[in-house]
Amino acid sequence: MTTFAQDRGDPLASAPPDRDPPLLEQVPDVDPAAIRTASADQAVRLRVVPYAFDRGVLLAAMIDPGDFAASDELSVTAGVPVRRVGATAEVFEQLLRGAYGITAAQMAARLAGQDEPSDDLSSNLESVEAADLHRMAEQPSLINLVNLIILEAIRARASDIHVEPFEKSLCVKYRVDGVLVSRDSPPRHLQPAITSRIKIMAGMNIAERYAPQDGHITLRFEGRKIDIRVSTVPTIYGESVVMRILDKESIRLDLETLGMRATDRDVMARWIDLPHGMILVTGPTGSGKTTTLYAALTKLYDPRLKIITIEDPVEYELGGVNQIPVNPKRGLSFASGLRSILRQDPDVIMVGEIRDAETAEISVRAALTGHLLFSTLHTNNALSAVGRLLDMGIEPFLLSSVLEGIMAQRLGRRLCPHCRARAPLNEASRHRLASVEAAMFPDGLGFDAAGCERCDGAGFRGRVGFYEMAPMTSELRRAVSERATTQQLSRIIGPSYVTMRRDGIIKASQGHTTVDEVLQATQDAEEIPAV
Repeated sequence: MTTFAQDRGDPLASAPPDRDPPLLEQVPDVDPAAIRTASADQAVRLRVVPYAFDRGVLLAAMIDPGDFAASDELSVTAGVPVRRVGATAEVFEQLLRGAYGITAAQMAARLAGQDEPSDDLSSNLESVEAADLHRMAEQPSLINLVNLIILEAIRARASDIHVEPFEKSLCVKYRVDGVLVSRDSPPRHLQPAITSRIKIMAGMNIAERYAPQDGHITLRFEGRKIDIRVSTVPTIYGESVVMRILDKESIRLDLETLGMRATDRDVMARWIDLPHGMILVTGPTGSGKTTTLYAALTKLYDPRLKIITIEDPVEYELGGVNQIPVNPKRGLSFASGLRSILRQDPDVIMVGEIRDAETAEISVRAALTGHLLFSTLHTNNALSAVGRLLDMGIEPFLLSSVLEGIMAQRLGRRLCPHCRARAPLNEASRHRLASVEAAMFPDGLGFDAAGCERCDGAGFRGRVGFYEMAPMTSELRRAVSERATTQQLSRIIGPSYVTMRRDGIIKASQGHTTVDEVLQATQDAEEIPAV
């Protein structure tokens, strides 16, 4: 394989590796002149570290020496040919830290003393003109700082980046596995420039600082596409910025990987195979409902099926699926979009959320007319979804006819499999467990987080779902048609019903998570009363 530059005889083309290229298994000696050919954020973004020269050719350590795009970009930047040299992940990380020794916090510290404004200027944002903000945001050092903040968040597996201005400080936080983690933050006086740089990257109006805005950033990291949704809102000390990182390749759209037990996967498989009907997933915001529906659509995908979704927003692109983003400014709501979808002759429909009576009615009608429809609701448990839809004005006999199953879910942090350890349950946790649940932990021993290098000392890596599945039976259908309450439905479904909490306790006893994680995640979900 040759690059375009090599085909045309460009002297700056990446030099091909040896026929049997060496693999760096220990950190080599580093030439400072070679290091200076690439910036820190470029090295992190491209996953390449230039470390030495060999007869006019720049040697570059790479985890993937077959990444021609990265070596070509480095060759153009350095102005010399590049030879790709493979390196193990451990050697590469040591070389990267040793060569640059820089993080976003360190870069911010370097900028802290540069042109620091007076307290009056820092506190009075109205005195900063839009043209000045643009110049500040285009400074190379400021660009590198913002790039490093984003790249470090992606490498830390963060789902969100929060930039929060306060009176005397600027806080940067990453949400990792559902928990906000504070980072070493930049100095307060850089807040206008950092915010403006993010808004420029997201295509937003930097002159508008007193109204909420939304934007979008697309970048490539380690050869994969990363989408970032940006939201700003004005506060008394400046604009608060939240960046939602959508990295499709960082998640596995697979029900088993999400933490669903085999018995629950069998139930979901039966729902997916239905020719028509309504399947609901319930839970609060951030409980993983959309990811579960994506996994279901991925599992049922068949090129012979027409699958259409309407979402707000489209979080991940699914191959072979027609995905429609809601756009209220142009009159495209869930209800109006769903009406249009029905004219597209779909087999499977996914509605991102049933928010109002109109969307609920159209969804039920769609399920009645031969479509398999998936959607979400905001309820605390599965059976409460019935009451919510009845409150929206759905006729009980229609709902009982189309509803095929309801699933509720929560998310908890997953224990790192490399360092989890047996540990006695604490007194508070033991006190909150029912006798049946406590019996799952012989000798009162559960699992706890220890912390290691692979999980950055947190003891957790990733998240696991806690699920409860409520398939519709003839008894439940009859009760729904008679407007039964949630408590009455709970008594009908029987003692074999596994709630989210019980599902989580089972997983805690198997070492997937901790009891405390389960109790915290499911504390708002009402338990099914014993029969």
